[in-house]
Amino acid sequence: MGSTVERTDEHVREYLIYRGFTNTLKHLDSEIKADKEKGFRVDKIIDQLQQFVQSFDLFGLKEYWLYLDRRLFCRLEDVYKSTVNKLRTSLYRYYVINTIQVKGNLEKTQEFFQKQAQELQSQVEWRDWFILPFIPTPEQNPAFSPYFSRQWSDTFLVSLHNFLSVLFQCMHILHFDAEVQKMTGLTEENEQLRQQVRRKQTESRDQRDGDEMVHHKLPAYVQNMDRLGDTELDLVSSQRAVSTATTPSRNFFSFLPQTRRTPGKPNQVSTGSSPNQAAVGRKDPTTNQVRTRSLLFAKLPNHVDYPVGQHKRIQDHEKERKELFSKPPQTPERKVESMEVEPPSEPPSEPPEFSAAAEGGGLSAEQPFIKLSQEEYGEHHSSIMHCRVDCSGRRVASLDVDGVIKVWSFNPIMQTKATIMSKSPLLSLEWATKPDRLLLLGSGVGTVRLYDTDAKKNLYEMNIDETHPRILSLACSPSGSSFVCSAAALNRSVNVSGQLLLWDTKTVKQQLQFSLEPEPVAINCTAFNHNGNLLVTGAADGMIRLFDMQRYESAMSWRAHDGEVYSVEFSYDENTVFSIGEDGKFIQWNIHRCGVKQSEQILPQDATGPFVLSGYSGYKQVQVPRGRLFAFDSEGQHVLTCSSSGGLIYRLTNGEPALDRVLSLGGHKAPVVTVDWCSAVDCGTCLTASMDGKIKLSTLLAQKS
Repeated sequence: MGSTVERTDEHVREYLIYRGFTNTLKHLDSEIKADKEKGFRVDKIIDQLQQFVQSFDLFGLKEYWLYLDRRLFCRLEDVYKSTVNKLRTSLYRYYVINTIQVKGNLEKTQEFFQKQAQELQSQVEWRDWFILPFIPTPEQNPAFSPYFSRQWSDTFLVSLHNFLSVLFQCMHILHFDAEVQKMTGLTEENEQLRQQVRRKQTESRDQRDGDEMVHHKLPAYVQNMDRLGDTELDLVSSQRAVSTATTPSRNFFSFLPQTRRTPGKPNQVSTGSSPNQAAVGRKDPTTNQVRTRSLLFAKLPNHVDYPVGQHKRIQDHEKERKELFSKPPQTPERKVESMEVEPPSEPPSEPPEFSAAAEGGGLSAEQPFIKLSQEEYGEHHSSIMHCRVDCSGRRVASLDVDGVIKVWSFNPIMQTKATIMSKSPLLSLEWATKPDRLLLLGSGVGTVRLYDTDAKKNLYEMNIDETHPRILSLACSPSGSSFVCSAAALNRSVNVSGQLLLWDTKTVKQQLQFSLEPEPVAINCTAFNHNGNLLVTGAADGMIRLFDMQRYESAMSWRAHDGEVYSVEFSYDENTVFSIGEDGKFIQWNIHRCGVKQSEQILPQDATGPFVLSGYSGYKQVQVPRGRLFAFDSEGQHVLTCSSSGGLIYRLTNGEPALDRVLSLGGHKAPVVTVDWCSAVDCGTCLTASMDGKIKLSTLLAQKS
């Protein structure tokens, strides 16, 4: 409901701006600020009630609740009236308890009972409460002690929050949500249909390729060799030297069906393509192979006079044969003794179908992914720090060490949408979730900018903290209403001081500062779970901290790595957390059992950093990890990591080792320093960014068994 109202307000505001009704727009903004329903945002309504309680504004509290009753609660069925009354009673008790807990405000307690006596004295649930102001220590009284506990107040606030949330969802005052959901559903259905079409096309192409491999279909020019004519075949056959002692071997030529022979040539052995002849060819692979090679490698004599049409066709065939045989064959084989045959140069040790699969682009039954394509984005001229895909999977934001940010799209073509140049150094970036066109940019001078990639302008610039100017990490909550900011001091020692702050994206104000135990430390990485109720962080002291975002407090923390924690993410089922640290370990942690490892894997240094790029004359460039070091696929069964030559994809296992390598994306000449995996569609897109400023975009197709 809250999102519907906000969306409607935005549409109305855009319309007024378009029409130039500035005065109306000013009145709209002022009335929105004074809106008692707070745009049907439950958290804002709860905050307003708590503000009245904490300021001891009994009149304001009563008026606000009466307004909600007239506006909302009176529309409910009679069966819910008892619930509303219980919530109102609990709200008044919450106010009374607050007046007693704050010392020196006993007169506020007495004032409450004096003003509310006429209304409450006839209610049974308030009969024992009138003695409350005259009890010396009411928090120790058995009748009132439960109401002084933190548990009761939290339970009341959560109950009120849930009641209002359900109420707003069931009201259906505006029907935009249904339209938006309908449009979203249609869009997703269209995308699924497109993916099915692509999958069918890919399967058809793979099946066609498979048929070619199974039946060993000849290239077009070899098939057309049948049309050369009897005279040409006789001349070609006269120059062949057949060796019957050759051992058969698996290679391209041994699978080729033989060319038809002209009838009426009894002095030559038939190797035709008729069914009987093909059967003979299969029974004697040695002879079949030798004869085929002799025919293919033999050269046509130059002194024969052909008809004009045949002569041109023969020249074309000769040109195609030369192009084919200029490439070395893909399998080892013994030399065929022939007068005109040239032995192939050093062949590889694998058949072509196996060598292609080994490079990561081939079709293999054991591989979970097929690499459909790999493109390069080369607009950066220095090492990449961050590279992230937005939630919709349409745009990419990349940041290099020179502070240049590129916003670019890759579907249907790779195109730069915006270039952001910053006077101050930039250290972090993160896409906002709602709306996804906004980009959060963290600097090295204590500011966070909110940048609109469509309008190509800064919307806000927030000053975080002068004493902690380095913004190391940003994470936007899935709801889009707030974001977490990690700020660190300039001192780069082991125990550098830091802060973890929560900011509201609507008001652009700091909401709170998280407590970091045992001491304030720099937070290197942050990540929310799917609904934003949990936040996991990795710090420079090697600790992982898990925060409850409903209570805004640390739920648990444990020492995870020897050295800094570089990257941390929730697992697919969110029962575990994965982390990579300075000690080179990739560890899975159980969040239900604090500090308990579920698996551990040692990764090579080129996957965890620090990353080193060597140059001429002993030059070395060293980069500390800043961006995401690993990313999961849509089902959480595979993980993409960095390497010295490209991304590596591993399968997550439950045994030892914890990772099983399945695919190397390759394509890089410099160490990969950050990765991302967009799984918005079935054709997953892997991003790998390296120290030479190159970003490779690999499109994968999942082979679902």
